[in-house]
Amino acid sequence: MKLKFCWALLTSLPLSLVSGLGAAALASTIDLSVLPLLTGPEARCPEGLIAHETPRPYVEGSFSTDGMVKLRDIATNIRLSQSDQFSATWVGTLKPEYRNCQASGGMVNVDGEAYEGNSYIRIQLINGQVKAILDMTGIRDPNGFTTVIIFKGLRDGNPRWTWGGSD
Repeated sequence: MKLKFCWALLTSLPLSLVSGLGAAALASTIDLSVLPLLTGPEARCPEGLIAHETPRPYVEGSFSTDGMVKLRDIATNIRLSQSDQFSATWVGTLKPEYRNCQASGGMVNVDGEAYEGNSYIRIQLINGQVKAILDMTGIRDPNGFTTVIIFKGLRDGNPRWTWGGSD
């Protein structure tokens, strides 16, 4: 329902206005769960984390999606620790209020709708650190090829990426 309304709204706007909005108008908000190992005040964990993904404009023969996860809300000193064509891991130091949190999590909602697929964005909070993992392993594009990570880095202290495949 929400998607149909948004699409109807966008298609009813003048083309010059829609193109001026750019890809940010089509960004998806992804809710990530935080599932603690322990409970109690000494194991204080964030309630959840937010990621965003935005499809890039169509290019014949392929597609790509830009993404980011808001780790700066809970961590400092975030850096890309390891990566290859299929996965990337960013690590940061948990802020003092979350240092004792031991938890993991993954994608639970996209734009308010339950996410039922493979959680290719996952998090781990353990030993005073947070890890954000983008893992495209085994995720097929429409032609049956593995999607790949095209870009991985940081902007404004948060992990950023672009992944894509063939169409």
